[in-house]
Amino acid sequence: MPEASWLSGKEAVIFDLDGTLVDSMWMWGDIDIEYLGRFHMEMPDTLQRTIEGMSFSETAIYFRDVLGIPRTLEEIKRDWEEMALYKYAHEVRLKPYALELLRLLQSEGIKMGIATSNGIAMVDACLDALSIRSFFDNITTACEVRRGKPYPDIYLHVAEQLGADPSACLVFEDVPAGILAGKAAGMRVIAVDDYYSGTSEEEKRELADDYIASFAELPGVAKA
Repeated sequence: MPEASWLSGKEAVIFDLDGTLVDSMWMWGDIDIEYLGRFHMEMPDTLQRTIEGMSFSETAIYFRDVLGIPRTLEEIKRDWEEMALYKYAHEVRLKPYALELLRLLQSEGIKMGIATSNGIAMVDACLDALSIRSFFDNITTACEVRRGKPYPDIYLHVAEQLGADPSACLVFEDVPAGILAGKAAGMRVIAVDDYYSGTSEEEKRELADDYIASFAELPGVAKA
């Protein structure tokens, strides 16, 4: 569990979105199965780990070039957006105590950003449905930087946009690729438990500076 001084010296907190701030990873496995099924293909057992951290565009390229989906890059991305938008707007929920954490950070004057591998249309639908957009000073998708996670590009970009030194940034992430990205950016990383990355818990604990099962474990959050 992080110490009581977990925010000491921090200028900014940067969140991954899916599986970290919101409980949404359940739907992507369903979408992958359904989408591959349209082309009479089964989902490889290693797919989720293989595409972990890839940007929305990088994942679409993988589906086209490696899995052999007979669609253009833009068609694949459009298909996924159509399948996911309703779920993001109506079914995805915040992780427990996420709202309390955001309120606490806001009260402390900490800048907040989002660094997500998801596409902007889904991000917009999710943030608007949950009414949390106003908490964030910057929202960046991996499609906006040269390389997706585990490379540090997206975290360095968000820190620059927030006007914060990377060493003064704290990252929340739920998967190893994202943790590696935050650490490569020179930031402190707290790993967040998520059911859909549960098999990676030991690796996440080893890679991150801290590990939490819930945001309620962070000192001050449960009372926010």
